[in-house]
Amino acid sequence: MQGKTVRFCIFDPVGANGPAVANARDYLLEAKKWGINAEIKPYVDERVAAEDLKAGQCDGVAITTLRAKQFNHFVGSLDAVGAVPDNTHMRAVLATLADPKLGPLMVNGNYEIVGLIPLGSVYVMVRDRAINSVEKAAGKKVAVLEWDRSQAKIVQQLGAQPVASDITNFAGKFNNGQVDIIAAPAVAFKPLEIYRGMGDKGAVYRFPLAMMTASLVVRRDRMPPDVGQKLREYVLTQIDKAFEYVAREEKGIEARYWMELTPADKAKYVTMMREARINMMKDGDYDARMMKLLKRVRCKQTPTLGECSLNDE
Repeated sequence: MQGKTVRFCIFDPVGANGPAVANARDYLLEAKKWGINAEIKPYVDERVAAEDLKAGQCDGVAITTLRAKQFNHFVGSLDAVGAVPDNTHMRAVLATLADPKLGPLMVNGNYEIVGLIPLGSVYVMVRDRAINSVEKAAGKKVAVLEWDRSQAKIVQQLGAQPVASDITNFAGKFNNGQVDIIAAPAVAFKPLEIYRGMGDKGAVYRFPLAMMTASLVVRRDRMPPDVGQKLREYVLTQIDKAFEYVAREEKGIEARYWMELTPADKAKYVTMMREARINMMKDGDYDARMMKLLKRVRCKQTPTLGECSLNDE
């Protein structure tokens, strides 16, 4: 393995000059110490990067954790709706997932998750701020990732209409009016020009639907032995940089776009998301072990939560 060059395929919607590629260079510089000589290949379409990992064209990839679910169902369930309420919870979750005791859960066959990077809260974004409640979403068109069944299920529960999309085209559909509503993190706002779809009437709900992450996935047969744990621990030391980047991007969204929700609506969303998580766990969309871990973190942070006395998650 020593001296062999491996190829890391990095999804970054901005391309070769984007932040994901820059971060990957830092990680791989560190990985050199453990015998990984890496070249980086940027991808603007993460579906292609994931397929190239399967085909052996890539030895490792950086993709959204939602997309990484096909390689590891446990880790791929991390971005479940409402499961990680904020950065404090996310720090605790990422520290737990980097613990060597959880190492075996990071491996699935020949694939291993060797790092998790926070990408920030996922917000509901609407073309018309008159859509300011769950009830008003009924009948509206919502972009959902066509390969993630859980999203379509939630949208149908709202009485809205899911429109199959992908990370490469969901913002375009929003911008040209094919859909009324999308869910996206602040880090996508500028690169994908979501402000074009906002116009003068659009808004961003200041309420996190989920916390989004990216995963580094490798083919184990192409890596030096035991490198996975070293990489996970190193990537964990870098998450402050990721949180700072997300905070800058959130501040970069103009104040006029943000829309506050009423406490009653927020409470309604929390209940709805919890019900959706439990249903999707029963259907096999979310991994029960991950749901249990995330609930444990929530109840450690806020022991007074009603859910902490229940055993349904």
